[in-house]
Amino acid sequence: MKNIITTNNAPKAIGPYSQAVQIGELLFISGQIAIDPVTNQFKGGTIEQQTKQVLENIGAILKEAGMTYNHVVKTTVYLADLADFSKMNEVYATYFTEDPPARAAVQVARLPLDAKVEIEAIASK
Repeated sequence: MKNIITTNNAPKAIGPYSQAVQIGELLFISGQIAIDPVTNQFKGGTIEQQTKQVLENIGAILKEAGMTYNHVVKTTVYLADLADFSKMNEVYATYFTEDPPARAAVQVARLPLDAKVEIEAIASK
């Protein structure tokens, strides 16, 4: 059965989608960009700042579902500029310190609100 996961500690959906959907042991987290959940405003800033905010948003959704970063099994990282990969990766590595998830990273033509990075995740209990 599908269970919708919602928390005020992550940005509200800016379209017809859920923050996350849980089916059994699997949690599918929608792509997150650097929106501050308190102000619901895009934070912008450097790739490092945006990556940190994105991963904090993912962490809040994980927590609401009773999970942690250790439960993440797959992420997809969308970058506006692949030249930012190494800087994004430095921040990313601080959140996934042991047994990191499988991952794909791609450059895209454009992200919502002209974000530099968007990350989606799949987690499993």
